[in-house]
Amino acid sequence: MSEELSPRVDTTENTYIDLGADTREGYAIAKTSRQLAREMIGDVTPEDRIRQRCSVAVGDFSMADLMRFEHDPIAAGVAAIRKGAPIFTDIRMVQVGILKKGHSCSVECALDYGADSAAAEGITRTSAGFLALRERLSGSIVVIGNAPSALLSVCRMIEEGIVPALVIGTPVGFVNAAESKEFLRTMPVPSVSNVGTRGGTPIAVASMNEIITISLQ
Repeated sequence: MSEELSPRVDTTENTYIDLGADTREGYAIAKTSRQLAREMIGDVTPEDRIRQRCSVAVGDFSMADLMRFEHDPIAAGVAAIRKGAPIFTDIRMVQVGILKKGHSCSVECALDYGADSAAAEGITRTSAGFLALRERLSGSIVVIGNAPSALLSVCRMIEEGIVPALVIGTPVGFVNAAESKEFLRTMPVPSVSNVGTRGGTPIAVASMNEIITISLQ
């Protein structure tokens, strides 16, 4: 972790911002929630900030212990955001949830690509979408909150030489969700994930939005 992103001091108390809070009441709610999360989870590293925000997103502080960070993902994500790297999501809920303020990155959804191959090959639309985006994935940010099949496809492409700047993989469910995240954690790319069957849009979006927030500080 770079010195810029690794202050061994309180990382949010004096610098807290929430780009999604547009009103005084909204900001006050977000700030109070974050204060509670800091007290329960700790506030020493940038990873703690992701743990805090994900816990707030699901209303459960136990989520903090399930988060995993591989290959310095926050520094990698901040660098990619500052370069304007494209952000590719698995579903529209994730696309809509990612902040559009504070950066110049495009935010695109894999569902807008690969529809013909999904039908022809009998694979999920999200997998087909990421396969169709193959040539654009190196240097990009991939955010998968719901589709284990898409995360498995991205991991296989990484094995073949595709190198995203960051992969946030938090698919939810009982079929391949835990396994796809375990697979991601073996990949030689920066990643944010969580252990087990839990996950979903709130975790993926919270992780991405906190990295966007960190990139502004």
